[in-house]
Amino acid sequence: MVAALLALATAGGSGAYAAAMAPSEDIPISFSADEMSYDSQLGIITATGNVEVSDGIRMLFADTVTYNQRLDLLTASGSVSMVEPNGDVLFGEYVELTGDMKDGIIEDIRMVLSDRSRIAAAGARRSADRTLDMRNAVYSPCNLCPDDPERPPLWQIKAFRVVHDKESRTIEYTDAFLEIAGVPVAYMPYLSHPDPTVKRQSGFLTPSLGGSSDLGFIIRTPYFFNLSPSSDFTFNPLVTFNEGVVLAGEYRTLLRDGEVNVKASITEDSEDDIRGHLAGKGRFDIDDTWSWGIDVNRALDDTYMRRYGYMSDNTISASNNNLTTKVFAEGFRKRNYMAFNAYAFQGLSEEDNEGNTPYIFPMIDYNHVGEPDRFGGRASLDANMLVLTRTDGMDTRRLSLNGGWRLPYVGPEGGLYTLSTSLKGDLYHVNELKRSGGKKNYTGAAYRLVPQVELNWRYPLVREEGSVYQLIEPIVSAVISPYGGNPDNIPNEDSQEFEFDDTNLFSSNRFTGIDRVEGGPRLNYGLSWSVYGSKGGQTTVLVGQSYKPRVDDTFAKGSGLEDHFSDIVGKVLIAPTGLFNFLYRTRLDKENMEARRNEVKFSAGPPALTINTSYVYFDRQEDSLFERREEISMSLNSRFNRYWRGGFRGTRDLSGGGEMRSMGIDLVYEDECLVFTTVATRTFFEDRDIEPAISVLFRVEFKTLGEVKTGVSQFY
Repeated sequence: MVAALLALATAGGSGAYAAAMAPSEDIPISFSADEMSYDSQLGIITATGNVEVSDGIRMLFADTVTYNQRLDLLTASGSVSMVEPNGDVLFGEYVELTGDMKDGIIEDIRMVLSDRSRIAAAGARRSADRTLDMRNAVYSPCNLCPDDPERPPLWQIKAFRVVHDKESRTIEYTDAFLEIAGVPVAYMPYLSHPDPTVKRQSGFLTPSLGGSSDLGFIIRTPYFFNLSPSSDFTFNPLVTFNEGVVLAGEYRTLLRDGEVNVKASITEDSEDDIRGHLAGKGRFDIDDTWSWGIDVNRALDDTYMRRYGYMSDNTISASNNNLTTKVFAEGFRKRNYMAFNAYAFQGLSEEDNEGNTPYIFPMIDYNHVGEPDRFGGRASLDANMLVLTRTDGMDTRRLSLNGGWRLPYVGPEGGLYTLSTSLKGDLYHVNELKRSGGKKNYTGAAYRLVPQVELNWRYPLVREEGSVYQLIEPIVSAVISPYGGNPDNIPNEDSQEFEFDDTNLFSSNRFTGIDRVEGGPRLNYGLSWSVYGSKGGQTTVLVGQSYKPRVDDTFAKGSGLEDHFSDIVGKVLIAPTGLFNFLYRTRLDKENMEARRNEVKFSAGPPALTINTSYVYFDRQEDSLFERREEISMSLNSRFNRYWRGGFRGTRDLSGGGEMRSMGIDLVYEDECLVFTTVATRTFFEDRDIEPAISVLFRVEFKTLGEVKTGVSQFY
């Protein structure tokens, strides 16, 4: 750089000068200025007017730059700015630097980091291009008020000393005060957080605090451990005033061929009971065809996870009443799929009997779809093997094969035909199968062979008017299969709950599992009418029914399929724009058109005010585990302005006394530097030690001071 300045200075004159190469270094230097002069007696080079200096990795801009050759001292004044390699920009009124710009001092420094946060200080010292030591400094990522720039930002940190260490990539504060709207709220003798170049670093995460009428005052203070670039551990204890401390944590690692995520917690409550849970998930690739995985979900007691709020954890494979643990392997190759599964369940209801809870090992599935033959049809094969065991109850072993052939055809008049044939064979062995009609329990083998032929016809009629077109489509499917496909020596493990609706109106077998088949000839018919707009809007109406010539006991009373003519099922979907969506699904009694099932989902509104409503009504079926259900849920969400958003949600049970199930209110403030969240919930659920409760949770996140994925702050 010295040689570059000297060469340009000795050229003399004014105008734009540029470019040279320092002979002593392999570093290219670009340089320009309006005027240049050189004092040979003092060894001082002076450049004035729009001075720009670059060493290839940083740039310096100033009104005046002088270089003292004897002292190897570079000074810059007047609108000085420096652009650093990491994207930081430094501003100052006066700068003194060594010739390589790695050491020096800056007066009245202002610094804009690469994430747009800012630091201002009375002065700073730069050492070895590694540290920037600032005195009487202020840090804040908040924008200043455009109408009153002198007003303090929403939050800022004032410190006697601030050090930005590029090597450790941290910003450290000594004798620091946190100010909210200019008011000091906390003193910290030492504080550090990563600079914007850091994506992950160990330290405290944003704490949460609040209160619950059940657990009392609660606080979470998570600490993040960055174990390696591909793994981390978050220690996330929960402190409750009424029930003590819950030790909890999450471990995550990303492997070359998979990933692991494990969450766990443990506590000793006020009754001296040890309670806790484990929720683990792993996914691994074996090769291009095969992969395997494991889900582990267990709790030390039935109510712990719901009471302490771990049931909503998205790592957990669970329903409201069960935890599922499974190990699986699966492979995909061309048109073949194969899966090996093993399951263990943990019931969480008070009525659950551990001896009746099944273990499944193994369950093997194989599916194959063939290439089109010379007629255009495709052959298929579905195979399943199951071993289900209970410590106190019925055991089941099953082998099922289902081969089929499917031929689509477009008729000359425009009708769409699909001919399907299948032959299903099942072989069972059971222990202690309970049978109806006063028969004694059955132990032994059983089998069945069910052939089936189905012909599906639909005739789409399309009419276009401008940018809108209509589609009217009558649909008919005829299925022929023998009666008596469900003898009482074959168990029913996977088809116990059944719901007849528009989604399975035209299914060849309406049961979702393998253990039950729909037998006998039957005719399914319906009519679909749809309107589509050029901008994506859609309205669809579907209505249909099923008929069978002979009544049997395949379907329970109340299912809608127990008589010759089934109940009438229908669907209405109205979605003209992205701001409005209405879905109505129903099942009407064929005799009096009384609703046996109603489901309504409705959403409407822009982000300023969005309403979502869901209503469900299910009549009880004979021998069903579920009682009559009627429930309505509603949520209102609004973005009040650029910074504020909030919402309300509630669920009411209409099947009993019309009692509320839950209520909640969310209120969030978010700008470029702060997120403040308030969540209030009211639950009405009771189960053993779970009682109706009110809880309020507060969380404040100071942006740039640390987040899970973009850097973590450290507090000492």
